[in-house]
Amino acid sequence: MSGDLPLNINIKEPRWDQGTFMGRAQHFFMVTDPRNVLLSSEVLEDARVTVENYRLGNVKPGLTEDQLWRAKYIYDSAFHPDTGEKMLLIGRMSAQVPMNMTITGCMLTFYRTTPAVVFWQWVNQSFNAIVNYTNRSGDAPITVNQLGAAYVSATTGAVVTALGLKALTKSLPAIMGRFVPFAAVAAANCINIPFMRQRELKYGIPVTDAEGKRLGESSEAAQQAIVQVVVSRIGMAVPAMAIPPVIMNALEKKAFMKRFPVLNAPVQVGLVGLCLVFATPLCCALFPQKSSMKVSSLEPELQERIRQNNPHITTVYFNKGL
Repeated sequence: MSGDLPLNINIKEPRWDQGTFMGRAQHFFMVTDPRNVLLSSEVLEDARVTVENYRLGNVKPGLTEDQLWRAKYIYDSAFHPDTGEKMLLIGRMSAQVPMNMTITGCMLTFYRTTPAVVFWQWVNQSFNAIVNYTNRSGDAPITVNQLGAAYVSATTGAVVTALGLKALTKSLPAIMGRFVPFAAVAAANCINIPFMRQRELKYGIPVTDAEGKRLGESSEAAQQAIVQVVVSRIGMAVPAMAIPPVIMNALEKKAFMKRFPVLNAPVQVGLVGLCLVFATPLCCALFPQKSSMKVSSLEPELQERIRQNNPHITTVYFNKGL
C-alpha cells in the first residue's frame, strides 16, 4: 500500500446510508449535480483512474478521503455502473436539470397549437430515449431495432395523448390545457421506459448477493426495477409540470407580462428549473439504487439454482437503473 489513506473505505457503495430516504437524497443530490456536466474529459479520466486504482489498492500520495469521495461521485456521474462505459453527455443524470428545464419549459409555453405540441413532444421523447438507454440496468447490449421500436412507440404515445387531451380540454377552463403536457409525459414514460428496456424484461438483469457476487439474471427483478424507475420519472415531472402552470396562469394576467410577452418562455423555463433542481434527486431517492427482492419472488429455476449453490441467501440485489 502506498499513500496515507486507508484501503477500507467502501467506495463501491454511496457515502450515505441508502437504507434511509435522506441518505439516498444526499447521494442523488451529488449524482444529479448539474455542474458535473461542465467537467472536462481530463477531470473525468482523472476521477476514473483515482477510483479504479483505489479499488486495486493503489492510493495516490496525498489523496484525502474527501477527494476520494469527490472522485467517486464524478466517476458515478459519468460512467455506467454495470458496463463501466462513459455515458452520453446528455443522457447522464447530471444533465437532467438543464435539459429538462429547457424542454419542459418549452412544452408548457408552446402548448396552444398542434404543430408546437407535436414538435416538443417529439423533442422530449428523443431526449427520453437517450436517457433511458444511457441509464439502463445490466450490461447486455440493446439492438438498433429495439431502440427504434421504443423510440417510435413512446413518441407516438406521447403525441396521441397530448393531442387527444388537447381536444378534450377545449371546452374546459384555460388552465386545464396547461396540464396536457404532463399527462402526455406520464403516458410516454409508461411506454418509453419498458420498451427501451425490453431486453431486460426478456432476458433479465444481473442479481447478486450482498457482497456483489453475481447469482444469475432475473426478469422478475427487471420488472420491479422498471416499475420503480417509471414511478420516479413521473414523480420528477409532477412539480415541474404542475406548479409552473399555476404560477404562469396568474402571472400572464399581470400588466408587465402582457407588456412583455417575450418573458413568458424564460420565466417558465426558470420556474421549471427551480422545481427540477429539487425534484430530480428527491424522486431518484424514492427507491434505493441497489434494489433488493426476496429469493422467493424470483423465477422458479433461478430460485432453485440459488438455493442449491447458496442456501443461506434469502435476498438478492440488483441495479434498478435511473
